[in-house]
Amino acid sequence: MDELEFEPVFAPLTIGDEVPEDLEFKVYHKGEISEMSFKELRGKWVVLFFYPADFTFVCPTELGEMAHLYEQFVEVGAEVVSVSTDTAFVHKAWHDTSETIKTITYPMAADPAHELSDLFGVLIEDEGVARRGTFIISPDGVIKTLEMNDDAIGRCAKETLRKLKAAKYVGENPTNVCPASWDDGDETLTPGVDLVGKI
Repeated sequence: MDELEFEPVFAPLTIGDEVPEDLEFKVYHKGEISEMSFKELRGKWVVLFFYPADFTFVCPTELGEMAHLYEQFVEVGAEVVSVSTDTAFVHKAWHDTSETIKTITYPMAADPAHELSDLFGVLIEDEGVARRGTFIISPDGVIKTLEMNDDAIGRCAKETLRKLKAAKYVGENPTNVCPASWDDGDETLTPGVDLVGKI
């Protein structure tokens, strides 16, 4: 009897997983094309921002909004990295052409081999593009939040920033949790038996 052959089971990264730090990818950043890795991003919060494609319609509105708030992300100790399956050369051409994309100063990662999109579970295989997926990654490389949208639904950079601040707060205050719509200066909760049924 012939031995049965099994395909390896692939499970994309999800909340609580550590992102492999040896992953390298090309980026278009500050007028240059260079290599970046998750290893060099360790020690910072990272907002990994997947989108379907350059030279499209909803995507520039999302990336432009993120660019508008980028300094606020930096102030919180985060790096924003946008990712599509386009090449870094296409990113450059889009940056040179679009008034909105010209405002971007964060790294634009290229994933033409679909390595990142596949690993993070956002790849639409039959189209070769990524879904609108947002991942907030802690300084030690662990995924803390995950958001996935239909291609027709744009995301909110302000909400991503709010989630980042909440993730950072509970990272620095592990005995506390952030209630619904928590933002800077709001009260947090300290879980315990005395709190059960009191909210």
